[in-house]
This record gives sequence, structure tokens and C-alpha cells, in this order.
Amino acid sequence: MKPVRHPEAPAPGEILGAHYEHCFGCGGGQPHGLHLEARAGEGVSLTAEFTVQSAHQGAPGLAHGGVLATALDETLGSLNWLLRTIAVTGRLETDFVRPVPVGTTLHLQAEVTAVAGRKIYSAATGRIGGPDGPVAVRAEALFIEVKVDHFIDHGREEEIQAAMSDPDQVRRTRAFEVNP
Repeated sequence: MKPVRHPEAPAPGEILGAHYEHCFGCGGGQPHGLHLEARAGEGVSLTAEFTVQSAHQGAPGLAHGGVLATALDETLGSLNWLLRTIAVTGRLETDFVRPVPVGTTLHLQAEVTAVAGRKIYSAATGRIGGPDGPVAVRAEALFIEVKVDHFIDHGREEEIQAAMSDPDQVRRTRAFEVNP
């Protein structure tokens, strides 16, 4: 089924913000995290950026492949803000096309390609040297829609309690409760 942007989704150009302060991908509370910043695009698409830091390297002077996969996963997961759906990664297939040096900003573009029941299919590319630069990484993913109870049932109690007592986190979670 063709994906449809939720009518209450963030407007094109709007920064989506972190879904959780301590998320390694988008949260500001992780000193060595990616601090990935996603911006809503047209339809069910978005753009995002992150700059590879020294703490993100694998081979000397180059981004670790796992960090690049994390950036793609975070970007693809951010698409769920546009559907107003809570979903988790079910599958992530990543292609590493060229090395990404430390200090490089990775320009990511992602879109939802299809929705089938609880399954959300999406694709992303990461380019270096600018949004139209050469492709360095790309991925396709399958996300599975879940209820917020998924995190309560499987997360560590102390982090769950901290998140539930954070008014900003509660507001973000409630924003997804379109079918409570």
C-alpha cells in the first residue's frame, strides 16, 4: 500500500527532534552519540545530517561501519514520526559504497516506500560532499509497528521510569497515541 503522511505529522522543513534524550542516534544526552538531526520532507520523506567524529572511527580516520549503519537506522526510524506510528527495526540491509572520513558530514535522505499492515518499508541513502554528492552508504529497512508497551515490557525499569517522568518524553509518546 502506498504510504500516507499523517495529517498531524510535522510540516515539511520542521526539525523532528530526538525521540529520547539518551538515544545514541539522535539524543543530546550521549556525549559520543551521533546527534543526528532529521528534518521532515515532502510526502513521507525526510533529510538528516550527522558529522563523523573521532569517537565514531573504526579504521584510522574512517567512520566505523556500525556507526554508519546506526545513522541509517536512526534516519529510517525517524520516518515513523511522519506516519505517527511507533515502530521498531525488523530488518536493516546496508550497502557500504565508499569510505566516510572522520570530519565528514553525511547527508541522508530517506522515504517510506510502502506500508502493509504493521510493516513499514523504507529506503535511505547517505551522501558525502553535500546532499547531491556521491553515495557513500544506502539501506533498505523493514520496521514493525508496536505499542508503547513494547518498551515498557522490555526496557530496564530505571530508564523507563526516568523517561515516563520526563514531561517532554511523555509529550512525545502521547503524540503517537493515535490509536490507543
